[in-house]
Amino acid sequence: MEMNANPKIYVETDRLILREILEDDFLAFYELDSDPEVHRYLGNNPVQSIDQSIEMIKLIRQQYEKNGIGRWAIIDKKTKDFIGWTGIKYEQNLRKDINYYDLGYRLKRKYWGQGIATETAIESLKYGFTKLELKEICAAAHVEHIVSNNILQKVGLKFIETFEYEGDKCNWYKIEKANW
Repeated sequence: MEMNANPKIYVETDRLILREILEDDFLAFYELDSDPEVHRYLGNNPVQSIDQSIEMIKLIRQQYEKNGIGRWAIIDKKTKDFIGWTGIKYEQNLRKDINYYDLGYRLKRKYWGQGIATETAIESLKYGFTKLELKEICAAAHVEHIVSNNILQKVGLKFIETFEYEGDKCNWYKIEKANW
């Protein structure tokens, strides 16, 4: 595993560091993605092995190189704990009809309900519109995932439509830079 003492930091807030995801985050990634409750609205398909987490990190790091953006690690400034991930990625698989920049977040369960997803979503939008100069950012949430739907609306995304992905109904959201 690659050890990187000085990861690229994209955003800092009073309580969080949003930095690149590193190969040596694999154990924290496994802890996050092996929790069935975290995957409840993500197709109920938690990872079964550390190797799956290692592969996911490789894909994210490839997105950094190919697209100039990808999900970021959320790190607690005080404890240095890996909380989860957040950020924007260039999405080409979720909607077969369009490619777009996707806002997303996923947190370890012990960090739910602390405003972290909302805080990092706001910072991700700010980065996407000011640093990347994107024209629009989209997002999707399972229709039954009330918390995620509320977060997307709270940070300014507007509901567009409901669509189906792998048999699940999802809500589709969008925000344009002009309306941000």
